[in-house]
Formats: sequence, structure tokens, C-alpha cells
Amino acid sequence: MLFEYLREHYKDGEPIFLDDIQIEGMSRPNFRQQIKTLADNGKVVRYEKGIYYIPKSSRCHFSTGPNPEIVAGYKYIARRGKINGYYSGGTFANLIGVSLQVPAKMEIVTNNSAAIVREVSIGKQRFIVRRSNVPVTNENVGVLRLLDLLKNLDSYLDCGFDTAREKIRIYSQANKITRGNVDRYIRAFPDSTFRFYYEMRLDDVLAP
Repeated sequence: MLFEYLREHYKDGEPIFLDDIQIEGMSRPNFRQQIKTLADNGKVVRYEKGIYYIPKSSRCHFSTGPNPEIVAGYKYIARRGKINGYYSGGTFANLIGVSLQVPAKMEIVTNNSAAIVREVSIGKQRFIVRRSNVPVTNENVGVLRLLDLLKNLDSYLDCGFDTAREKIRIYSQANKITRGNVDRYIRAFPDSTFRFYYEMRLDDVLAP
């Protein structure tokens, strides 16, 4: 029964977070025992505590699972349609093109962290995870990611302000960020966010 449920709801190699699964009529002790039996039989593989996956075979017939970035994304950023965080800092600066540097440790801001900041290992990769000071939702993730970038913008820039402003304009339009969105959240960020926002004249590139 459990394996059929997993097959129906998860793709091969997709992280399965046990805390997400509630099956009517199945007690947690029974659920845990069935997961153990499935793992013992090789039908699921334990990635780390509380996270499993259905193995998929590569061309060389080796069992392959999710890479660390996928697991981190599910754990801290979004899963089952709900956004809980975002890539931040130098990671996000590189993604939108204001920085050419690829950070050795990816940075994430998330609702799913009790610590203000910590470094975590997933697989063989290290991540810097920060607790968001504003709850991240599907609706506000775009503007929070932008304001977070602005607070330390000078430490990421590999281009001039004009180029960075254009990159931010493209990002803001794609994510439908308005001046009203910024006004709602900017007070939750440090003074440096205000300074870069106004120095770059971002009011001029955002819709009202």
C-alpha cells in the first residue's frame, strides 16, 4: 500500500520528506515500519534522517538519487507548491547576472530554520542557511529576494550601477514587483537596503 502511494505521488529520485506524508488509516508506527521494510528491500533509499527517495537506475545500472541542491531546494525553498525561502546573497547575485562570482557555498534564506544563521551539509555540499526576518510566501518571495540583494549589493557587483539597474529592472518586471511591494517590506531590512534602492533610482524602473 505505501509503495503504491509513493509511486503515485513521487517521481524516481525525488526527495520524499516523511513528515509530509499522512495516510488515512495508517498509524505512524506502522508507517515507519513500512518505510523500513521498503528500505531493506531496496525499493526506497534513505538520503538522510527523514528523507528518502525511490531509486532510479543510470545507464551503468547504478542507483542514483537527488543531488544536494535539489534536496536543499525541497528542504528550505519550496515543496508541494509552497514557497518557504529563496537563494540569496552571492548566489542570487550570480543568478541574475550582477555578479560573475560563483560562491563556494550556496546561500539560502528560509522560514525553515530555527537558527539566525548556520552552515549545513547536505550530501557533500555546504550551504549557508539564514532564518528570514519576514515570513516568505508565494506572494512576497520576489520582492524579499530583491531587497535582500540590495542590503549588501556593493559586495557582489561585478558591473556598474547602470548595468546592475538594468538587470534588476528585468528581474522586477519578470516578477511583477511594484513600488507598493517595496514600500510594504523595505522597513524590515537594514539602512543599506534603503541607500542602494534610492542611489540606483529603482523607483523609476518599478510600476506603482
